Amino acid sequence: MEALRQDDPRRFGPYTVVARFRETASAVQYLAHDAALDDTVVITAARPELAALPAFRRRFEAETRTADRLAGGWVQPQIVTRTAEHPDEDADGPADGRLWTAATYVPALTLADAIDFTGPLPERAVRILGAGIAETLSRVHATGAVLEGLAPRTVLLAEDGPRLTAFGPLGAAADAEARPGGQLSVRLGYLTPEQVEGKEAGPASDLFVLGLLLAYAATGTTPLADGPAAEAAERIARTEPELDAVPEELRGLIARCLAKDPADRPTAGTVAAELALEGAAGLAKGGWLPEPLSRLIMEQAGHVRKLAADADDGPADSATGTPVDSPTHSLLGPLDHDSADAAPDGPADARPDTPATRDDDVRTTRIGSVGSPRAPEPDRPTTQLSIPRERSGPPAELPTGLPPVAPLVPRPLPAPTTPAAPAPAAPASTAPATTPTAPPSSPPPAGPANAPAPGPAAPSLDRRTLLVGGVAGAAGLVVGGGAVLAFKSSGSEDQDDAKPAPAPTRPTVAGLPPQPRWVYTHPDAEPAPLTAALWLDRLLVLTGDTQATGIDLRSGHRVWECADGAKGQAALPAGEDLCFVAGPSEFLWLSARNGQVTHRVPYEDGFEGTPYLTVSDIVGQSGPVIWFTGSHKVTVKAKKPKKGKKPGKDTQAVVSFLFAYDVVQRKEVWRTSVPTGRESAAPAYRLTALRPDDIVVRQTSATLAPGDVKAAKGKAVFRCFDRESGKLLWTKSFGRVAPDGAAVGDDRGLLYAAVGDDLQSFEMPGGKPEWTLNGTAGSVFGTPVPAGTLLHTTNRNQEVGVVDRATGKLRWRRSTEAAPGGAAPAVTVSLSGKTLLAAGGAQVTAFAAADGRRLWKFQDIGVQDPKGATVTAPYRVMAFGKTAVVQRERIFYAFPVA
Repeated sequence: MEALRQDDPRRFGPYTVVARFRETASAVQYLAHDAALDDTVVITAARPELAALPAFRRRFEAETRTADRLAGGWVQPQIVTRTAEHPDEDADGPADGRLWTAATYVPALTLADAIDFTGPLPERAVRILGAGIAETLSRVHATGAVLEGLAPRTVLLAEDGPRLTAFGPLGAAADAEARPGGQLSVRLGYLTPEQVEGKEAGPASDLFVLGLLLAYAATGTTPLADGPAAEAAERIARTEPELDAVPEELRGLIARCLAKDPADRPTAGTVAAELALEGAAGLAKGGWLPEPLSRLIMEQAGHVRKLAADADDGPADSATGTPVDSPTHSLLGPLDHDSADAAPDGPADARPDTPATRDDDVRTTRIGSVGSPRAPEPDRPTTQLSIPRERSGPPAELPTGLPPVAPLVPRPLPAPTTPAAPAPAAPASTAPATTPTAPPSSPPPAGPANAPAPGPAAPSLDRRTLLVGGVAGAAGLVVGGGAVLAFKSSGSEDQDDAKPAPAPTRPTVAGLPPQPRWVYTHPDAEPAPLTAALWLDRLLVLTGDTQATGIDLRSGHRVWECADGAKGQAALPAGEDLCFVAGPSEFLWLSARNGQVTHRVPYEDGFEGTPYLTVSDIVGQSGPVIWFTGSHKVTVKAKKPKKGKKPGKDTQAVVSFLFAYDVVQRKEVWRTSVPTGRESAAPAYRLTALRPDDIVVRQTSATLAPGDVKAAKGKAVFRCFDRESGKLLWTKSFGRVAPDGAAVGDDRGLLYAAVGDDLQSFEMPGGKPEWTLNGTAGSVFGTPVPAGTLLHTTNRNQEVGVVDRATGKLRWRRSTEAAPGGAAPAVTVSLSGKTLLAAGGAQVTAFAAADGRRLWKFQDIGVQDPKGATVTAPYRVMAFGKTAVVQRERIFYAFPVA
């Protein structure tokens, strides 16, 4: 932060400028204040010599739109934008063509300044920093775009977490200059291996740069990229990074980010989950920065408040708009007035666009030099970076409906429209693909007909090309992905340059999930769904606090809503055209076509002899028959008193039943008495085994009455009922299976249950152990899934496996690579039996059921808001046909599976 210079603007719209704040290669940031609203903002104003270029204006506006789309979470929302599209209507006189944006001031330090001041960050701070950046990257990559805005001076460290300030190559540029002929030359600070080879940046390129940033935050140096540009490019392309100084817990992840092959790098969601499973906001609670940095941020905030107060209180000079007798301040105190006043008469190179970090600029107080134990270092040499080709026409925007969380899936590049005429290439800030939830943008106008066709990209660059950056002719394209991107603007701003045809569709990268067939996001205005169920492979039926919703499984589009279905459960088929929903007070039959209620059966009077029936959860279903528990109160008459005694009082008792009910014929099949649960309510049963002649259920431990808990002696109690009559056939405990221990039975009369660290098989109802699958210490098996002759297993060490149902012989066991602990992943098998999907709290992992080969991994980081709750909902998978629907809270993805 420094005093204003003679040529600096004094106002931007309603804001009075009070100080220079930071500088970048393409813009100057000012601290400004609006006295009427008591609002302090940071103005980002494009440098005038660059703003005069049409190519720069279009790029600036594109990156501004990207920032608008990403607002929220770790991206500070912009409150004012003044660009060529939105001129400065508040300025005195006509619009002056300035490009600027305003965002609310947040006390923070750049990562570069923080490292200069205190040196490397602690491991926990690096984790939070990386997780916050990765969460934002996952949102960007969900749209098929690439951020290209990461650099030590574009990442801010605030008290509640990191902030990103650049959303494209302009914001992160190490150097930007106007060249003769209207060309714009931009050079970034970091290069990636694929860009050294002349290839365009993709989402994996952001991960490589993130790896460099994390290593820089953890060690204070940048592996591979420090030093002269040509040598750095050579190291990036061919040398493995030296990471010995990186903390051991972070070394492996950073090394994977810095893999030479983009396919070997993790996704942004993977990085976010590995660094902070609970989310950056959750891990940052209670403070995350070293005390010296926190103190410096507080001091910065105090001086900003003082500057704002001075701007409000002091009378403004009529010529400059600056308060009279109001001293400007550096970060930690007033600047020397002699130095500030002498600035206009200083050396010739002390221009307004001179970087504030120059050592010969005596007017600048660098943040790292105040109270720092070491002298500030000049900016390190930056590696010249190839930036993907950009058209000079209006860039495609990110979809308006940008999802708050990221489907981390590869986006294929579109094929050329015709083999003869090259199609326009996508801008650097977006990848040429559309989100499943948004319609594709209209293609931009074609370039001039006489534009030369581009030749193939060179496989690699020599050092001279990296240093000089050859530009290919009037079109302003980079030769072979050279060091400097040059744009040429000829004629009108609306005229497009010729562009090369996009690359053909690339194959899915191994390990990444396939592209979803559709993505459905439940509206933020509605509560998150309480239940989700598939209806006859045609509908995804969601129930919530306010309504039931039908989603077409072919397209992912909402087709109907039903307020009567609020807080319902089950959503089961009741014939070909009706969807059965069990509501809080009645059974409902909804039209599958429009969601309208066609039939109702109220609980209180719909069942003979059970007035005011209260229904608990649905236990299970087979064909048209469902099973559920319910209870009602009965009056127990007092016994006839003995002669001479007063008569007793009648009492109320709760009677509970297990019902069988046909949802197609809408009639009760049978009911049988069962023990009432805790607090005189109906017991909640879970279907454990469905067999040809009977069903086996187990009561959830939370609804067990105290007497039942005592009688069970710490063991689970299973009950078997005849399917035709409802008669109780047997009640049994098996081995040491606990009341909450995972257990499932099959149609062959076997029960598979977790016992301690092992998984055991028992014969029902005799209880004879058939086999034991030994686990490891603390493994604790989750509920297994029988499929054919196999049993698919899962445990809390985040492992899944397959055993032979008859013998218990282990065929394979694999780790999902999620962090051990917590609940065991829930296992789902595709309808073909070929794919096993494990859904846990951190990810969904797909395996080949035959041999355990890992197919892909999917993560959706969820909504991360520093001021809101972190999404911790586990993943859920529902399979139908050749599709697996993956849910995390309010977002659903339909992935193709074998």
